[in-house]
Amino acid sequence: MLERLQTVPSWALLSLAMNGLLFLAVLFGLRGAESPSHEGGSVLPQASASVADANRPTPLVPQLGDRQYLNYQQWVALLRQEAAAAKDAPRLTVLLGDSISLWFPRELLPGRRTWLNQGISGEHSDGLLQRLDALDDAQVETIFVMIGINDLIAGRSEAEVAENVDRAIVYLRSQHPNAEIVVQSILPHGAEAATWEGRDRLLLLPNTRIQSVNATLAQLARDNGVYYLDLYPLFARGDGALRPDLSTDGLHLNERGYLVWRTAIAMFFRTEFDE
Repeated sequence: MLERLQTVPSWALLSLAMNGLLFLAVLFGLRGAESPSHEGGSVLPQASASVADANRPTPLVPQLGDRQYLNYQQWVALLRQEAAAAKDAPRLTVLLGDSISLWFPRELLPGRRTWLNQGISGEHSDGLLQRLDALDDAQVETIFVMIGINDLIAGRSEAEVAENVDRAIVYLRSQHPNAEIVVQSILPHGAEAATWEGRDRLLLLPNTRIQSVNATLAQLARDNGVYYLDLYPLFARGDGALRPDLSTDGLHLNERGYLVWRTAIAMFFRTEFDE
């Protein structure tokens, strides 16, 4: 199989381009950012049991803000409902991950696609692996995976994260042979500048370990013939920590951070998928 990593553009150049695009986006886009509807796309309303226009959601189950009251089993069941509702949606594109994926603002997701957000707050790689079958019947075009930060914060080994991501890739490729799978790097954390409630645990996790895991994820993507999207350089300061201007608490992203991510995905689509 063609080794796709060789076609990924230089991230040093991309980072420079991103900074310019981000400036323009912040200047103009946050007031009236290009939305999926402007590009003829749609977004599956989060926590909705039907596929509807993002501007006219028809919520039949708890809204995103209500998910904090669900236990893990209820959350998984809810996401299974959403996956079933979206299974025949056009150009279905899935976000798989934890809270960082979960809180991706729907209006910032690139258009000309139907987006299904399958993120769960606090998710670990083994939990994600166990619920991939929710997508088995879906006609998926592209799957973005970002997972592992919660494993590392909890003290799990790099090898365990790598093994679970590898198994997830193998499973997704077997169930969705025509889908494009994109493994995304784990983002850095804010280190000493972090204000997240679990800051003490973050400080026990050097960002160098995250970089090490990311190197392994890149190799896994290469070995499995899938794409790798290296977001880390776009979010890191010179010392490798998460840029405070892109984060709410040194772990999660603010709107500016999601705008960086959105632009990276949009550029990735255009360079890799010729959109």
